[in-house]
Amino acid sequence: MDTQPRRKSGLNLPAGMNETSLRLETSAASDSSHSSSFRSISISSPRMISSLTSPSSSKSSICSDRFIPCRSSSRLHLFGLMDKESPAKEGGNEAYSRILRSELFGPDFGSFSPAGQGSPMSPNRNLLRFKAEHSAPSSPYSPSLLGQDSGFSSEVSTPPKPPRKVPKTPHKVLDAPSLQDDFYLNLVDWSSQNVLAVGLGTCVYLWTASNSKVTKLCDLGPNDSVCAVQWTREGSYISIGTNLGQVQVWDGTQCKRVRTMGGHQTRTGVLAWNSRTLSSGSRDRNILQHDLRVSSDYVSKLVGHKSEVCGLKWSHDDRELASGGNDNQLLVWNQHSQQPVLKLTEHTAAVKAIAWSPHQSNLLASGGGTADRCIRFWNTTNGHQLNNIDTGSQVCNLSWSKNVNELVSTHGYSQNQIMVWKYPLMAKVATLTGHSLRVLYLAMSPDGQTIVTGAGDETLRFWNVFPSVKSQTPVKDTGLMSLGRTYIR
Repeated sequence: MDTQPRRKSGLNLPAGMNETSLRLETSAASDSSHSSSFRSISISSPRMISSLTSPSSSKSSICSDRFIPCRSSSRLHLFGLMDKESPAKEGGNEAYSRILRSELFGPDFGSFSPAGQGSPMSPNRNLLRFKAEHSAPSSPYSPSLLGQDSGFSSEVSTPPKPPRKVPKTPHKVLDAPSLQDDFYLNLVDWSSQNVLAVGLGTCVYLWTASNSKVTKLCDLGPNDSVCAVQWTREGSYISIGTNLGQVQVWDGTQCKRVRTMGGHQTRTGVLAWNSRTLSSGSRDRNILQHDLRVSSDYVSKLVGHKSEVCGLKWSHDDRELASGGNDNQLLVWNQHSQQPVLKLTEHTAAVKAIAWSPHQSNLLASGGGTADRCIRFWNTTNGHQLNNIDTGSQVCNLSWSKNVNELVSTHGYSQNQIMVWKYPLMAKVATLTGHSLRVLYLAMSPDGQTIVTGAGDETLRFWNVFPSVKSQTPVKDTGLMSLGRTYIR
């Protein structure tokens, strides 16, 4: 009787068979055909066979019945196990899914599935499609959601749109003889009924944009001259400021004078309408408030500037009036005050260019003259300066686009340019040149797409600079204003 205890085997062997009978002999003298037949034997048991040799063998070999790969070292992402899903399927949940997989299965699991690739746990029909390995993101617009070192990337963002193209040349030029080269005057305005008013010497001319018809509105005579023109918001009446200090109101459709008002001691160079009131600024440093419903020349006087008033603009809600002067001051008045509620003194030159934003309440833009050259933005609620930019030239006019959040500025010394800006970044959209002298006058068409500029070179130039409200594309010439050079009178 064998006293040595018999070691239990991991296999259930038939009686009379022991583990030594399964030993594979690989001697050199063995026939190769027998050897290969032995090596092709497979065991269907799911268990691993810990020992297939006799205990007396000096060498032991460990084999298994199948190959189990190590996922973390296999670099399976090289084979593109998942195609990039459509943006509609991924949506905003892709980044969340990657974070969730990383938390559940560890950072190694999340790291081998780059942005835009699925998990190998759910392969699709593109299984084992080999691709090249990228050491860096393939697009500069696909940064990681949590940084460059993160194991998962965010959604690929949309590349920025190319800058909008603005025609560099005017689509129409009008000769305007006797258009004065005077920084403090305001001689061009475009009505809501699509009629352009221009002050030339002692006369005011109306140019209808739809048919290019020119009408002479009035002649002030040899002893006076036109210093300012301004349409009402409805576009039916026009006010005229004269060199003698008068303010006249005319019916633009009937070409008849309605009212003449005095009060200024010298020339009236700037006018501004709100819904009911006409404001006038003069070289006598005063601002007069006129109400056509009362018989008196003016209903109130605003005193605050120490030099000629050359800029006036009512806010779109009629609550505030901004005034600029040759004393380098920008003052803000409310409807009922006789004293300015804000005194802004950061400009170092005359403030003629003033514009209220139609897109944001209490946002005011102003531009300074030759010694200043800056466009400044103000919050009139608290008087804080929001931003300023040096344009390099005298700022003569400012106007906001009502279609997009952009504004246009015209300039004098030394470049005589027209510039379109994207707010609030103040990125240059376009720089337009063509005038040979200071671009002193600016007006915008009722649809907000076209501007007209006037200069001391006695020309009016029409530019398509802003897109329409619906299309958001550059405006094209509709044929109403044909190319060529004509006369305003």
